[in-house]
Amino acid sequence: MYKNLRWKILIIVAVATLAVWAFMPPSERVKLGLDLKGGIHLVLKVETQEALMAETETAREQVREAARTAGITVATARTTGPTEFEIGGVPAASEAQFRQLAEQQVGGSFDRESIGDGAYRFRMRVNIAANRRDEAVRQAHITIEKRVNELGVSEPIVAPYGTTGDRIVVQLPGVYDVNHAKSIIRKTARLEIKLVEGGPAADEPSLLAKYNGQAPDDMEVVPGVSPTPGDLARSFYLVKRTAVIVGTDLRTARESVDEFNQPAVAFTLNRDGVTKFSKATGENVGRLLAIILDDVVVSAPSIRERIPSAEARITGVSRPEAADLSLVLRSGALPASLTWLEQREVGPSLGRDSVAAGITAALGGLGFVVLFMLGYYRLAGINAFVSIGLNLVILLGFMAYIGAVMTLPGVAGFILTIGMGVDSNVLIFERIREELGTNKGARQAIGAGFDRVFRTIVDTHVASLIAAAFLFQFGTGPIRGFATTLFFGLVSNVFTAVFVSRTLFEFILSRKPAGAVRLSI
Repeated sequence: MYKNLRWKILIIVAVATLAVWAFMPPSERVKLGLDLKGGIHLVLKVETQEALMAETETAREQVREAARTAGITVATARTTGPTEFEIGGVPAASEAQFRQLAEQQVGGSFDRESIGDGAYRFRMRVNIAANRRDEAVRQAHITIEKRVNELGVSEPIVAPYGTTGDRIVVQLPGVYDVNHAKSIIRKTARLEIKLVEGGPAADEPSLLAKYNGQAPDDMEVVPGVSPTPGDLARSFYLVKRTAVIVGTDLRTARESVDEFNQPAVAFTLNRDGVTKFSKATGENVGRLLAIILDDVVVSAPSIRERIPSAEARITGVSRPEAADLSLVLRSGALPASLTWLEQREVGPSLGRDSVAAGITAALGGLGFVVLFMLGYYRLAGINAFVSIGLNLVILLGFMAYIGAVMTLPGVAGFILTIGMGVDSNVLIFERIREELGTNKGARQAIGAGFDRVFRTIVDTHVASLIAAAFLFQFGTGPIRGFATTLFFGLVSNVFTAVFVSRTLFEFILSRKPAGAVRLSI
């Protein structure tokens, strides 16, 4: 009697039951990719020029603010292109000090040249501009990936596209509301909190009346909502160009409610954000603080006291807007706007055909394998059929349990799993044949065959697992789908080819008297 045979059978039954439970019903538990389920295929272009412009304007403000702090009055400060700006009217007596300040502020990124009469042109260095473009695309990639993941899309694909270096492909399986998906993906969600210098006003002329109709260089006019609840008229605010807080100072954001139990978005600042916010509110008690989202003032609360807390809130939004806004704030702001180059809606009809073809291929392959194994190894081929079939069941259970998505390359991985199962069984059966050729008994031949092949199977499967890990790490969506199926197929194959197959042999032999055992392979 084989030791622990009952426990081995119970383990096999338990594993098979758990696997079946994990993927039943398949229509609900097995997630399908874009190529099988249908969905949205988008190609986007990141407008990297906007990211460069934002960098240039920030550098311009840094230089002007440093000059003002040092007591140097400049006449003009204007941006002349995405990568250059000019500062004019620097007093002759202060030019040496100004050059030193400019070098400290932007010397690492901008080249400076004098254009006469106390004016200077700053031009972003070529290598810096190239790096900023790459960073903008990379940040857009990460931000879009975060947003589509929070949308609850199963196994979305977000990857670089083309050779221009500024395009991204997005595939969303099972998503058919194109407009909502696009609105979430493309929303820049640029959050800024700035001090209000004037307003709210009903129009710009009245707001700028005391400035002769022209906003000072260190200020700007921003439209916004009316401060009166329920008033849909637009208002205008004159705010400082330099923000107290920007989106990068956020740590997280979530849906909330205000003191009137109305929808709101609560956000938490990081350590640097808390420091800046506390300092600004402490120095400006009694003034208005504009919360600006995508160049629109959404609220302008009054500063009643210094605010040392990391918590702040955006009000005046609907519940769906609060959900979407908290999502995009959590995922970070896009560094630049996106242009839609291509949009395709993939219908599920092709997916159904692919699924049907994949199932037919898998069943057909399994059928031919069974016929071959029965013809060549006779009744032992039934053992191979059971172990390979259970291998596929366990693989499908793994995929459903971890929420992995089945793609067309993943179906190919299923077919490959059948081949791996056949290969392992052939190794085992051939080794048992060799042991039987040395006139060993059936029980001894089976034990020796499995023991000596075990190391070979482990070696080959570990090597394949390493390859699967590299495919998953460095591959894109379709390749990752294949690597996932390959990985779990290898793991389950070791269990079925070695443990399950050996247990079946032991069970059959345990039902016969020792002297009556005959093994034909």
